[in-house]
Amino acid sequence: MTRLGLNAPNLITLSRLLSVPLMIWLIVGERFGAAFGVFVGAGISDALDGFIAKRFDCRTPLGALLDPAADKALIGSVYVSLGLADKLPDWLVILVVFRDVMIIGGYVLIQTALSSLGKFDPLYISKINTAAQISLVAYVLARLGLGFPDGEVTPVLVWLVALTTVLSGLSYLVRWARILSGAEQPT
Repeated sequence: MTRLGLNAPNLITLSRLLSVPLMIWLIVGERFGAAFGVFVGAGISDALDGFIAKRFDCRTPLGALLDPAADKALIGSVYVSLGLADKLPDWLVILVVFRDVMIIGGYVLIQTALSSLGKFDPLYISKINTAAQISLVAYVLARLGLGFPDGEVTPVLVWLVALTTVLSGLSYLVRWARILSGAEQPT
């Protein structure tokens, strides 16, 4: 490991972060099949870097920041790109991006207010939301790029993402209010 913490898991995470411009380019260019492949590869890299970091005990502070940043950058850019390509509703794109910006801003606010670097594990509803967001993107890209049938799957996933995004955002607001009032401590 280097002084910067650039070990194998962090390099894998960095490659996922670097795939963001490629994903945007593929979606804007309507190369949805290739975009689906890159998106699946990014998902595999996310699982792989986490597995290696935990299995071989090589977690680093850099990785703790880089991994969620790569995830947020990838999901946010894919949602914005699919929205600009008129493949996802604008209101959903705004909702998803707003929630992520709110979470990042809340984290910075809590860290500043408490002058600490406490660990904030994701809420359970946030994990459900992330799974729903990934499922929607994967399905839309597979439908557009690989010819998957649509039927009512996309609208159901859109509303599932909307519901879990709102619930997750509200849950974080409640959590931060409890932390700032002293009723809860960061984990």
